[in-house]
Amino acid sequence: MNRGQSFLLLLIGAVALLTLFIILPFIEYVIASVILGYVLYPLHARLTDRIDGTDTRISERMASMISAITLILASIIAVILPLVYISLVFVRDLTAIATGETDLDIVAIEERLAEVTGEEVDITTWLTQAGDVLFETLFGGVSGFFSGALRASLGIALVLFLVYYVLQEGPEFVAWLRSIIPLPADVTDDLFTKIDATTWGVVIGHISVALLQAVVAGIGLWLAGIPNVVFWTFVMAVLALLPLIGAFLVWGPAAIYLVVVVDQTTAGVLLALYGIAVVSMVDNYARPIVIDKQAHLNPGIILVGVFGGIYSIGFTGLFVGPIVIGVLAATLETFREDYDAM
Repeated sequence: MNRGQSFLLLLIGAVALLTLFIILPFIEYVIASVILGYVLYPLHARLTDRIDGTDTRISERMASMISAITLILASIIAVILPLVYISLVFVRDLTAIATGETDLDIVAIEERLAEVTGEEVDITTWLTQAGDVLFETLFGGVSGFFSGALRASLGIALVLFLVYYVLQEGPEFVAWLRSIIPLPADVTDDLFTKIDATTWGVVIGHISVALLQAVVAGIGLWLAGIPNVVFWTFVMAVLALLPLIGAFLVWGPAAIYLVVVVDQTTAGVLLALYGIAVVSMVDNYARPIVIDKQAHLNPGIILVGVFGGIYSIGFTGLFVGPIVIGVLAATLETFREDYDAM
C-alpha cells in the first residue's frame, strides 16, 4: 500500500466517523426509515407497475413518485398516527397518576385489596410516587418531555422524507454498494442473498408474530369484557414486538383489573389462564418458527439481539440487534462456503 492509498483510507475513516457523529442524534430515526422503506419496497414496486400500466401518459418516474407518496400517506395513517395517539394517551395517564388526578376509584380499590389481603394499602401515595418515578425516568421531567417531543417531531419528519428516498433510490444504492465491495460477483450475490433473507425474516417475522399475538390477546380481552378492545389490541401489537413480556403488559394488568377493581374474579382468572396458555404460547412457538425458518437464527440469539439492540439504540433495536447478528452469521457462512476450502 503506497502513501496515496494510506492517506485515502485515513481520510475515508475520518469522514466516516464525522458522518456518524453528525447523524448519531437521529440514528434511531434513520434506521427506522431504512427498515420501513425495506418493508414497503415490494409494495412500492408492484404499485408503481400498476400505476404505470394503467395510464400511458404517466412516466415510470412519475408512477414511482405517486406510489411512494401513497405508501407514505398510508404509513402515516396506519402506523405513525396510532403510535402518536398511544404515546399521548400514555403521557396523559402517567401525568394524571403522578398528580393524583386519576379517574380510578382509589377508595374502592383499597377496600377490595384490604378484603383480599387483609391489610390496608395506601394506593394513592404509591401511584403518585410510581408516576413521578416513571415520568422522570422516561422523559427526564417536564423539560425533558418537551425537548423529547420536539426531537421526536423532527425525527418523524426525517423518517417520512428518508422513506421517500429509500423507495425511490433504494435499488441504485444497493447496486452502488455491490459495486464497491471488493469481492467476486458470485460471492457478493451469495452474501447479499443471505443478508436479505435474514433481514426479511427478522423484520417480517417480528411484525407478523406481534400482530398475531395482539389479535389473539385482543380476542381474550373482548371475551373478558374489557372496554376499548381495539385500542388495547393496537397497544399490544406494539408491545408484542418485545419477546416474552410484550402483550403481558396489557392482559396481565387487565386480569388484575377484573379481579380487584370490578370484582369479576371468574373473568379475571380465565383471562389470566388464557394469557398464559394461549397468548404466551403464540410468542413461544410462533416466533421461533416464523423467524428461525426465514432468518436461520436460533431463538436465543434473537432474544439477545432484541434486548441488546433496545439497550443500545432504542426502539428500532428490536430489529437492528437480530439483523446485525444475522449479518455476522451470513458473513461467516459466506466465508466458510467460498474461502475456507481455499
